[in-house]
Amino acid sequence: MNLKYQLVFATNNQHKLDEVNAKLGDGFRLLTLNDIDCHDDIAETGDTFAANATIKSRFIYNKYGLNCFGDDSGLEIDALNNEPGVYSARYAGIHGDHEGNMTKVLEKLGDTDNRNARFRTVISLIWEGEEHIFDGTVEGTIRTERSGSKGFGYDPIFQPDGYAITFAEMSMEEKNSISHRARAVEKMVAFLKHK
Repeated sequence: MNLKYQLVFATNNQHKLDEVNAKLGDGFRLLTLNDIDCHDDIAETGDTFAANATIKSRFIYNKYGLNCFGDDSGLEIDALNNEPGVYSARYAGIHGDHEGNMTKVLEKLGDTDNRNARFRTVISLIWEGEEHIFDGTVEGTIRTERSGSKGFGYDPIFQPDGYAITFAEMSMEEKNSISHRARAVEKMVAFLKHK
């Protein structure tokens, strides 16, 4: 695949952009909402990751007519009935309050033995007018305290299965080899390479 596919990612989140760009490779030119001069606040009103991802991709496609994708991701903790789920970014009440969100999770879990959790990503790609859904998960456990300074969100308290360190202690390359978003993006890239 030699030509550069132009694809709008319905986000301005630099962490997400870096992760996705690392997976897409040279065959794609990734555009952000800022790049297409979109400053609308796209309300994520869905009650599932898939619904929120679709809201974002359909908004961009319907308004701009561009091939695009939206994603929604979150942390699901077994002992908390899969909370924080779709409310992961605003679990403590303020969108993007990573410290508050982690504190709330740790307080709600307390000394619970069952600390099984997973990060889940769902991508809604609209390519030439048709929607395609891709998902990715990574299983792990919630640490009792924060560790590491890399990454973002809940990374300092999430230890993926098979590792002795958290996402926040991994390099971006390490995290990108196993992360939920990376797995969903890999499925999307495999699909696009056959277009």
